[in-house]
Amino acid sequence: MAYDIQEILKERILVLDGAMGTMIQRHRLDEEDFRGERFKEHQYPLKGNNDLLSITRPDIIREIHELYFEAGADVAGTNTFSGTTIAQADYHLEEAVYDINFESAKIAREVADEFTKHSPDKPRFVAGSMGPTNRTASLSPDVNDPGFRGVSFDELRIAYKEQAEALLDGGADILLVETVFDTLNAKAAVFAIEEIFEDRGKKWPVMVSGTITDASGRTLSGQTTEAFLVSLSHISLLSIGLNCALGAEQLRPYIQTLAKKAPFHVSAHPNAGLPNEFGEYDQTPEEMASLIDGFMQDNFLNIVGGCCGTTPEHIRLIAEAAAKHSPRMIEELIEV
Repeated sequence: MAYDIQEILKERILVLDGAMGTMIQRHRLDEEDFRGERFKEHQYPLKGNNDLLSITRPDIIREIHELYFEAGADVAGTNTFSGTTIAQADYHLEEAVYDINFESAKIAREVADEFTKHSPDKPRFVAGSMGPTNRTASLSPDVNDPGFRGVSFDELRIAYKEQAEALLDGGADILLVETVFDTLNAKAAVFAIEEIFEDRGKKWPVMVSGTITDASGRTLSGQTTEAFLVSLSHISLLSIGLNCALGAEQLRPYIQTLAKKAPFHVSAHPNAGLPNEFGEYDQTPEEMASLIDGFMQDNFLNIVGGCCGTTPEHIRLIAEAAAKHSPRMIEELIEV
């Protein structure tokens, strides 16, 4: 990278973008939008496969990145949350995985470079989004067979490696392993990433962000926030954090735990509150920004953004709040 993100993080809190899915839903797309010309004859339904839009409707994905950068985001997450062969198997599109990730990273890279060119004092970065897949390596999906696993560590490693390779080829600055509900899945992702670093003789910054699934304060695989941290602390990470599942108010005690104990930078990109009875998010930008401002007042964060339900207006107010605060300092910064 032309810019050293570690040095920038010493100076200010970096702002991640908000929800890609929320913005895509505003377009009310139909099956034809997801198919485009390339997948016109595909035998299975494709509506809802948002990652595919980087190939079939790149104009929409480009516009979303532009809106978030205009709102003040420093980092754009690629449109690749489900960009593994494991997740794309639901649509029978395993063969399209490389192109999905490469094109997604390329779009974000082009937009980021355009914004950096116009304001070089505020460089924009691209984070290759690597979601958790729809399977868990630690738990059985069959209550009658607790020893059964729907996916193996090696299957995850291979799938994540293919995704990460394409994201880096497309121009990602950072790899973001996010919405981790099973730390074993995350370990497979990071193992694959480290294999790539060894193969290429070069390292990129890696962010890991877990998700606390309910009021118990644990991940789906049963770990507390501190256990999640300890499980990944042997890896040289740019940051560790939490996102999704909860709003900022509910996420606060768990972010506080990371802020006290993590030897890395700490990130948070919560949902816009909790979903209502229709599965929608009602928390206003003002309400969310006020809650996150409290995180930054208490020196919890280095990187902040939004997850489900957040929009450019949420990010705009969060960015304004972040500009008023100094980043969390850590005693011993682990090099990445």
